[in-house]
Amino acid sequence: MKLGQATIKDIAKALNVSSSTVSRALKDYPGISKETKRKVKELAEKLNYRPNAVALSLRKSKSFTIGVIIPEVVHFFFSTVISGIEEIAFANGYNVILCQTNESLSREMSSVDTIISNQIDGLLISYSKETTDFSHFQKLIDHNFPIVFFDRVPELPNTVNVTVDDYSGAKEAVKHLIDQGYQKIFHLAGPKNLLISTHRLDGYKDALKESNREFDPTMVESCPIGTEEESFGIITKVFQESDVRPDAVFAANDIAAAGAMRAVKSLGLRVPQDVGIVGFSNWQFSSMVDPPITTVSQPGFKIGERATQLLLKMINKKEEDPFEPITEILETELLVRGSSLKKD
Repeated sequence: MKLGQATIKDIAKALNVSSSTVSRALKDYPGISKETKRKVKELAEKLNYRPNAVALSLRKSKSFTIGVIIPEVVHFFFSTVISGIEEIAFANGYNVILCQTNESLSREMSSVDTIISNQIDGLLISYSKETTDFSHFQKLIDHNFPIVFFDRVPELPNTVNVTVDDYSGAKEAVKHLIDQGYQKIFHLAGPKNLLISTHRLDGYKDALKESNREFDPTMVESCPIGTEEESFGIITKVFQESDVRPDAVFAANDIAAAGAMRAVKSLGLRVPQDVGIVGFSNWQFSSMVDPPITTVSQPGFKIGERATQLLLKMINKKEEDPFEPITEILETELLVRGSSLKKD
């Protein structure tokens, strides 16, 4: 017998007791003597006995496993979300299967097929930058399969979502730059197909409007890949070729903000004296560069916790009860650091 493959029947045979006695002893049922419980548990540990998860799932019509699909594991924000997911999942006796899409639609669709084939009970998803067609998710929703979208919320009816207030976070960031005396604020926007990008752009526009400043579409450019190299190239070109040179940059993510800061420094400009920089997401590195980057912090761990709580609620509901569509929006926090602070 291989370790980890011992069954209740094996333990019962070795101790010359019934299988039901072993089962009750392992669960600390009353009516079983302390000595029997001790012998059963000692042998179970020696044989590395583990309950048969498949058998449990068949008896309870659940696999006690949830799937998680994210764009990138290495992304600091998503890694904190995963920590929140696992905290709630494990506390409730659930395992987690994780897939990353690397921002690829084809990999996302393949991941959905792979995870569903593993008989998961529900799915947590933050879709890829390439995803504009949500039919692969809609099919599952139409069959009343439990799905919770987090961070990136699709334009689909009757969904359950957890995200942050990207609009208010962006608006507060731009108002901070205005309060610091910056006049020409350039926005490195995110991918156009993501609602979070739209909301951050709207926050940028409304911050300008409330400060009686005209919105200039030439002061906005999409940074769809979101890499440091991409933003470095965009900002270098803008500062070298624009008729009106910006004196601040609000980037849709911290990586893009870091690229922007490297670009302006390479042009001999000082941060924050000549150019202010603000990012979004509060990646770990953002507090370690010189100067530290002002950023909008997202509660990634809390997003993971709440999304999982909602998913488990959907999984445990009565089959005939419909899912109640809901979008929970969590607050962000502006972390002011040296990259934008000109005034005390």
